Amino acid sequence: MMARSKKMLGVVLLIAMVFGLAACGGKDDKAEGGAPAESAKPQKLTLGYLSVMDDAQTILAYQAGIYKQHGLDVDMKVFASGTDLIKAMVGGQVDGGVLGFTNALSWLDKGSDLKIVGGAQIGYHSLLVGADSGILTVDQLKGKSVASQKQGSTADVVWNGVVLKDAGLAKQDVTMQYVSPAVAIQSLAAGKVDGAFVFEPYSSIAKLSYPVKEVYEIGKEWPFPCMVVITTGDMLKNNRDAVNRMLDAQKEAIDMLQNDPDKAAGYITKEFIKEDTIKKTDGTEVKAQDVISSAIKSQTFEWALNEQDVSRMQDVVQMMVDQGILKNKLDVQQALDLTWQNQQK
Repeated sequence: MMARSKKMLGVVLLIAMVFGLAACGGKDDKAEGGAPAESAKPQKLTLGYLSVMDDAQTILAYQAGIYKQHGLDVDMKVFASGTDLIKAMVGGQVDGGVLGFTNALSWLDKGSDLKIVGGAQIGYHSLLVGADSGILTVDQLKGKSVASQKQGSTADVVWNGVVLKDAGLAKQDVTMQYVSPAVAIQSLAAGKVDGAFVFEPYSSIAKLSYPVKEVYEIGKEWPFPCMVVITTGDMLKNNRDAVNRMLDAQKEAIDMLQNDPDKAAGYITKEFIKEDTIKKTDGTEVKAQDVISSAIKSQTFEWALNEQDVSRMQDVVQMMVDQGILKNKLDVQQALDLTWQNQQK
C-alpha cells in the first residue's frame, strides 16, 4: 500500500463549514506563427464540493490558484450534501466533484453514467464521548445513544458495517440520532447523547472546546477511500483533457496537504473558521489556522487508489446491499476509470 502522510464551539462560534499543465492530452501552447493556440485558453470547468475538511484538496486547489496554473477556469459550487452534489452532476450542472463514493454507488445502481477517476481522502470519522463518561470502547455504547450523519451516508454505512460489527454490537443496540455534525457535537456537549461520530474539523474543534475525548477513529482501525473524485461519462468522452488537468491540480494540492499542512491551512482556514482564534476549555485561545493545520495532519489525503482501496470499496458495496441501500451488488471495477492515475506511474 503506497505511503500515506499523515470540531463546535459553544454559544457564538461561527464556523463556515462549507468542499506544468496537464500530464496528457494537451496541445502546443502556440500555433504556427507564434499565435496562442486554442488549447492555451483556460478551459472552463464547474466543480461541486461540500464544506467539509474531506474536500480540502479541491478547496485548496482553488484558493491557492492551482487550478489556474493547470490551465483551468474553475467555477466552484458548494452543496449541502453529497446527495445534492451528485444530483447536480447527473443533471449536468457540475462537471465533477470530490465526495463520498457511496453517493456514486447509489446513483450507479439507478443506471447513471458516473465514473470514479481518482482518490481524495481516506475515511476519517472520530467517535467522541464525554471526558468523564467512563466510556473507553465502542462496545460500552450498548444501550446508549450516538449522533451521526443521516441514514445511508458513508458514515452511517461504515458505522453499522464496521464500527458496531467489530464491537460485537447490532444496529438496534445503539439509539442513533441523525443530525448534522454541528448538531451532533452540540448534543454531545449538552449531554443529550452519549457519543458523536463526526469528521474534521469538527472533531478537533470539539476536543478543544468541550470536555470530550476520542475513543475510536475509523481511519486508524479500518482505512478505506471515503472520498473520491467523480465525474461523468460524458466528461471523459468529450473533455478528458480537462478532467486530467483537474486531477493534476488536485494531486498538487494533496502534495501540499501532506507535506506542508501549515502552508495549506493558510489558504483554507477561512473556509472553515471565520474567527482568528478559538477559545479552549481552559479559557486560553488558539489560532484558528493552527486548529485547521492540526485537522489536516489528522487526515490522510491520497490521490491514488490501490488494490486494497478497491477491495475496501467492494466491501462497502456489500455493506450497502446488506443494509438495503443498494438493490444490486455492483462491481466497483466497472465504476472506475483510472486512466489518469495509471499515467502517473
